[in-house]
Amino acid sequence: MFIFKKSILFSLALAAGAAMTSPLSAQSSDPAWLDDLRQQLEQDQECEVSYFINMREGQIGTNTYFEARVQCLDGRMFDANKTEPESQFTIKACGTAVC
Repeated sequence: MFIFKKSILFSLALAAGAAMTSPLSAQSSDPAWLDDLRQQLEQDQECEVSYFINMREGQIGTNTYFEARVQCLDGRMFDANKTEPESQFTIKACGTAVC
């Protein structure tokens, strides 16, 4: 009986460990607003983000603003910005000579 209880506890511990390392529950090391921007770009522009550049956040009066330039894996680039309380980023495609 003791071995049976021990194996159940071991199985539960393995399941809990697997759940904690699952990619579905993993968070990126980026700030939450970059995760939101990444998700919006995937949905609206079909852009798989390669990297972010010129990331800025700051205050305009009492509102927080966020800005970033994004490079997609396919080579496209976008400028994105949002000032709270807006929930969505304004995203504009850019060419390397324009942005």
